[in-house]
Parts: sequence; C-alpha cells; structure tokens
Amino acid sequence: MDAILTEIYEAVLNGQMEETTALVKNAIDAGLDPETILNKGMILAITEVGRLFEEGEYFVPEMLIAARAMQAGLGLLRPYLVKSGVKPAGRVVIGTVKGDLHDVGKNLVAMMLEGAGFEINDLGTDVSPKQFVAAIQDGADIVGFSALLTTTMPAMELTIRAIEAAGLRDQVKIIIGGAPVTTEYAAQVGADGYAPDAGQAATLALSLMS
Repeated sequence: MDAILTEIYEAVLNGQMEETTALVKNAIDAGLDPETILNKGMILAITEVGRLFEEGEYFVPEMLIAARAMQAGLGLLRPYLVKSGVKPAGRVVIGTVKGDLHDVGKNLVAMMLEGAGFEINDLGTDVSPKQFVAAIQDGADIVGFSALLTTTMPAMELTIRAIEAAGLRDQVKIIIGGAPVTTEYAAQVGADGYAPDAGQAATLALSLMS
C-alpha cells in the first residue's frame, strides 16, 4: 500500500497530472483511506514543491504544473473525503484587490492552499473591500489578498479597514502578498502575515490555524 502513496507523491512532485489521477483512482479502488492518500501522498508532495521553490530548484512553471496535478487528484478524492467526514484545514477567502487584474500569483496561492487541505473561496481579481467583507460574512478563517502593482497596494489597507468597520477583524486572519508587498508593509497595514510566494503562503496559513 505504501508503494502507491510514494507513486502519488512522485507524480504530484513531477507535475504528472494524468498519472496522478490514475494513481489516486487506483488507491481509492484498493481501499486506501482518503485522508491517508491526501496527507501522505499529495500534501507531502506539495509541501516538498514549496520547499524546492524556496531553495531555487523549482521555478513558477514547475510549481504550477505540480499544483495542477495535485488539483486534478484532489478533484477525484474530494467526494470520498467529504463522505468519510474529513474536515478541511480551514476556509480561505482569496482575491486580488480592487483595481488590480493580475491573477497568476493569486491562482497559484489558491492551488497551494487547496493542496494543503483548505477549502477555497476564490473571488477573482479587482475585488472590492465590500466583496471581501460579504465573503467573510459567509464564513472564513483566513482572508488572503494580493496586489502586483504599487498603485493598488493602498486597496489592501482599505480592505482591512472595511473588515474592521464591519466588526469582522477578530473572526479572520489576514494574509497578504504580491511583488511590491513586504513584511514591513503587512505590519504597517495590520495584516497577520505576509508570504513572498505560494509555498510559504500555504505554510503561513497552516501556522495561523494551529
């Protein structure tokens, strides 16, 4: 049984989407516990992808194809996880802030977070503070927003102020990211954390849930 988990791990790590789905199907058919497949096959792999990215051994394309392979396997596994009562690690609302239409980084973060076991509510790009507030009211443990332009960074602070004004700040952890964003800026606007890349965003989100 362990051999198939190793094969799933390798397939995700190498971004082999079709192989990942075939192996996940085989593991399910063999009666392997869905949570074991998720944790010991897929989450381990995507964590390693994040580490390789940080070490400079993987770049965005490798990270993206690994995340896509993981998502494909997860799509197959999700109904079984629900049926067996496996709870998600948490619920994350994610989006690119008002005025910013960039979504590659945000999409990658969403994939990595999903790979880490989170349920994702992706609001897309050009998301207003009001839309973030409404999504948090629907239920969220973490809210993540990104900006790729220095001109749209002020929308991050405006969004945090809107969350505070709605009385929701104590209910959620706020994480931010994007090319011009820094740890200092995150502290300045009152976010709970900053991640420079998708792998670290997943690690940060998990640490905020513990």
